[in-house]
Amino acid sequence: MSTMALAATMILTVSCKDGNTEEAAAPMSNEMHQESMDDKDDMAMSDNQDAKAEAILNDYFNLKDALVSDDNGKAKELGNTLAKSLKAFDVSNYSDNEQTELKDIIEDATEHAEHIGESDIKHQREHFKTLSKDVTDMVAITGTDKKLYEQFCPMYNNNEGGAWLSMNEEIRNPYFGSQMLKCGKVQREIN
Repeated sequence: MSTMALAATMILTVSCKDGNTEEAAAPMSNEMHQESMDDKDDMAMSDNQDAKAEAILNDYFNLKDALVSDDNGKAKELGNTLAKSLKAFDVSNYSDNEQTELKDIIEDATEHAEHIGESDIKHQREHFKTLSKDVTDMVAITGTDKKLYEQFCPMYNNNEGGAWLSMNEEIRNPYFGSQMLKCGKVQREIN
């Protein structure tokens, strides 16, 4: 019975895709030719903003990796790099509500990144917890093309726990580094 249902679903899926191919292709090509210069400028600004949001994510992931490696010096350097990327992010392309939220997130994240840039590794990890929440909140507004994993270590901070983002499903714990490298679990996938 389930085999028949699966076969029927596959046939419907294939037939729906085949039926929609021609209809979807024609309007799209017409729309592409109707782009105005303003649309292209908006797209360039949007691409620039996407690049700045992705730069923040890349800096965050590099910082996370330094903490995973127990590298205090590298984490200091990368905290300062992330702070600069956060300060360079322009929120003007977002709605008024999103701008307000992003400004608050970026201000808080910048403060934590700066503290990471001047702290010992234990203190860096404390700031990384809040920074991770800020970056997660930012991604909820700005979006990303990357597949991200929100991961969680239940033992961090006297069993209070701490979450972080990763581009890899495999756990590499920034809160404990080599002490408990694989402590944690994937809470959810983003994208």
